[in-house]
Amino acid sequence: MKRIAVLIVSIVMMQQLLLEEAVARSARCIVVGAGAPPYQGKCDFSVENGGSFSITPTGKPAFGGATVINVSVISPGVAEVRGLTRDGINSRWGEAQRSKADPACWTGSDFKICVY
Repeated sequence: MKRIAVLIVSIVMMQQLLLEEAVARSARCIVVGAGAPPYQGKCDFSVENGGSFSITPTGKPAFGGATVINVSVISPGVAEVRGLTRDGINSRWGEAQRSKADPACWTGSDFKICVY
């Protein structure tokens, strides 16, 4: 019984830590390319593990067709980028490199994402 109580407390504490990490902060985003009109404006910025993050537009319905963009770091300076549409379609934008000139930006073959 004591083990179960310790396990439950551990799970609750872990959930709290994960929720604290998932809290979005207000930021300024620039999303260019990927066949969509450029987006410049406010966004919610959510930090994830290992430098990965997601952004959602604030005040506008989407970044082109994507309501959420996920930048998942797969190795130092390299990320896999995906966009989630209103219809729940998770589209692969492709690989991106972190900009050396502006570390707030990630650049892919036909897109650029900057978060300030």
